[in-house]
Amino acid sequence: MESLDLLPTPCLVLDRPRMLRNIQRMHDRAEALGVMLRPHLKTPKSIDIARLLLQRQARGITVSTLLEAEYFSRHGLHDQFYAVPLAPDKVPRIAALLRQGTDLICATHDLEAVAAIERQAREQGIVLPLVIDVDVDRHRSGVQAGDPEFLAIARAIHASPHLQLRGIMIYAGASYEASDTEAIADLAEHIRQGGLQAQALLQSHGLPCPMVSYGSSPGTFFARSMQGITESRAGVYPFQDLFQAGLGACRIEDVALSVLATVTGRQPAQNRFIIDAGGLALSKDRSTQGTAYDAGYGLVCDVEGSLIPDLFVSSASQEVALVTSRSGASIDMARFPVGHKLRILPNHACFTAAAHGEYHVVDGGTQVMAHWPRINGW
Repeated sequence: MESLDLLPTPCLVLDRPRMLRNIQRMHDRAEALGVMLRPHLKTPKSIDIARLLLQRQARGITVSTLLEAEYFSRHGLHDQFYAVPLAPDKVPRIAALLRQGTDLICATHDLEAVAAIERQAREQGIVLPLVIDVDVDRHRSGVQAGDPEFLAIARAIHASPHLQLRGIMIYAGASYEASDTEAIADLAEHIRQGGLQAQALLQSHGLPCPMVSYGSSPGTFFARSMQGITESRAGVYPFQDLFQAGLGACRIEDVALSVLATVTGRQPAQNRFIIDAGGLALSKDRSTQGTAYDAGYGLVCDVEGSLIPDLFVSSASQEVALVTSRSGASIDMARFPVGHKLRILPNHACFTAAAHGEYHVVDGGTQVMAHWPRINGW
């Protein structure tokens, strides 16, 4: 086995024991709520991680790109939900997956899009399963159930021999702006109720709605009830990140993902040192800026993954970042010689991981036990 000390930097490190604890924690919560997980693989993008997730309270998978859908299909995962509004020109790729035996459910939220999707499905000679993306909290995409277009979309899907209405999807995006865990729980209930009201509206008009798919990790974990919800698309929970810690969804020591970096220089007069992991390797996500603590562009750990108090990444350019102390206390530069390795915890695991092609998997220490590839791109 190779050591982290010998790896070229920057690179992505995954602490397997932490990840397994995070997976188990969400499994236990989903089991207590009586809801199945359809884990969103937009964060891990890895068959090795997908297999671990599917061992714990999971039914099928959620994907965010067709490249993910094709990759996971090749690895035998055929129960999939492509949970972004569908662009009609993607239908031929979806048709190929359906013909290969993958049940790929897609989403839409626009009546004009339904017509274009239907034309493509007819040309491909397929029956395309669709859910309606319902906007419950005005946070992201979707159509509101009170909008006349909602029922028009449902009727157009149900009437077409080339489309199949599977139900609805909802997303608890506003939970990421909540002030505390009680507020997240309140929002989660609001989202759930909104989804059930949309389902009831469809059913009252004789339209099928067997699927009510719910998204967001904190929304799932802090929900008081998931009654009526058929599945949760929780995604970031295997890794967690500093933003999730700021929400109270995990502790900092639960964050399983980090970026290995090397000290390349020191500036004692400015009380800072430089590392070779910049904005591309760490991402420039500043989501913790709005939480009780501001982690800058990431918190600093030693090579074994233990947090170094008071240090954070204060700024990041493309390939360079600066580390300083939050309190302004003087840094002992002798502790951080040039060539010294550190691990940086990310604000947003999804964005940070996206720049890297593989995970260097450790078993809680510094010895790399495996290399797990990621499937990046579209």
